[in-house]
Amino acid sequence: MSIQALKIGLFYGSTTCYTEMAAEKIQIQIHELAKMSKVDLFDIKDTHLKESEQYDVLIFGISTWDFGELQEDWESSWQDIKDLNLTGKKVALYGLGDQFGYADWFQDALGMLHDELAVLQCEFVGYWPNVGYEFNHSKALVAENSFFVGLSLDDENQYDLTEQRVEEWSTQILAELDAI
Repeated sequence: MSIQALKIGLFYGSTTCYTEMAAEKIQIQIHELAKMSKVDLFDIKDTHLKESEQYDVLIFGISTWDFGELQEDWESSWQDIKDLNLTGKKVALYGLGDQFGYADWFQDALGMLHDELAVLQCEFVGYWPNVGYEFNHSKALVAENSFFVGLSLDDENQYDLTEQRVEEWSTQILAELDAI
């Protein structure tokens, strides 16, 4: 199936609008890069996660709060994840965190979401290199701590890198989808 024919849904939870702004940037990048692909945006505060089942490709956005805690809308929907039918779906993740203020819990919610989705037999795309970050620990690392399970953004300390990272990651996930 061509990338233009895929239905892409992006579901995020956002308390301070940073995860929402990242969702909008990802939506624009994918649209510009894939030309005709449309990415539908959903704030999980207003949309039940069950809606995600109607999409071929899913992008989930989550932020880590305080000492490795889930964003409030994700926390409210957490029990719904296990009931989703995502078998065979392509899933990409992105997360926001503060690598200096919470260096021992950087992107923990991203890792927790990955682990929760992994049992649903979906196929992950968009693992992101652990390069250019400074932190002590993260639940979001895989492959001998070389990669995050998705795009890692830190708008608190590295806002100036967000646009470039979103562009590179969007290009990466589209390439991975086209190769499948």
